[in-house]
Amino acid sequence: MATKSATETKIKPLADRVVVQALEEAEQTRGGLYIPDTAKERPQQGRVVAVGPGKLSEQGERLEPEVSVGDVVLYGKYSGTEVNVEGEEYLILREADLQAIIQE
Repeated sequence: MATKSATETKIKPLADRVVVQALEEAEQTRGGLYIPDTAKERPQQGRVVAVGPGKLSEQGERLEPEVSVGDVVLYGKYSGTEVNVEGEEYLILREADLQAIIQE
């Protein structure tokens, strides 16, 4: 199933917020066991689909975000706000809530 990008769904984050689409965990373990939905943990990895213009410094200057669209990032298990836009699940969080960028 093809997923929509944030620009197709018209999500435009404000300030230092980032829109992330969670990456799905594997349905099957290496040993061949299937994991039911009720036993799965909330994903902590996702792909950035939209980035706000950046946070304003105390001097009024716009600080450039460190992440960009397409980056795969790690975030806290209970970070951000889950939203459903046009049938797609997204997570909106502040850039400071991101823990790392995964280099591919």
